[in-house]
Amino acid sequence: MNKTILAVALSLAVTAAGAQNTPPAPTTLKSVLLEQLRTTHNSQDWFASGNTAIAGLTADQAKWTDGKGNHSVGQLTYHLVFWNKRSLMRFKGGKPGQFSGNNDETFNNFSTEQWADLVKQFDQVMTEWEKAVEAADDATVAKNASLIAHIGTHNAYHIGQIVYVRKEQGSWDPSKGVK
Repeated sequence: MNKTILAVALSLAVTAAGAQNTPPAPTTLKSVLLEQLRTTHNSQDWFASGNTAIAGLTADQAKWTDGKGNHSVGQLTYHLVFWNKRSLMRFKGGKPGQFSGNNDETFNNFSTEQWADLVKQFDQVMTEWEKAVEAADDATVAKNASLIAHIGTHNAYHIGQIVYVRKEQGSWDPSKGVK
């Protein structure tokens, strides 16, 4: 009986040791681009995610500006939703609606009445981005890699601005990852 217990214990130990030494899945273009999208959406990494950066603000706080010509959190979020939706439509093979080319419009159409919905839209479009990239074949991902990478970089840049505005406003909680 003791030999049986010892054999089972050794077997389990060898199996567990083997599982711990399993190499991680190889890095792929898709996995890197998905990581970029996730860290600018809802996965904490080197910087605050988009969801974390915009969470917990009232509409009035989202409208606040420093009076020096810098954008509000609401304007920055509106801008991110605008460009993420347009770019996702392009990625999926659709044709985005008309756009005058005036980038100021992508910031300045924010109103406090739309804040709660805008927070939901940001989360939704980022979730849709992740699902679209996950479902895409490698050729589609490769063809659109620059677009996806630029979306991730663009999001990270403006999320940094959002955190900065919140710090200036006094509404940022440093326990959220940025002191």
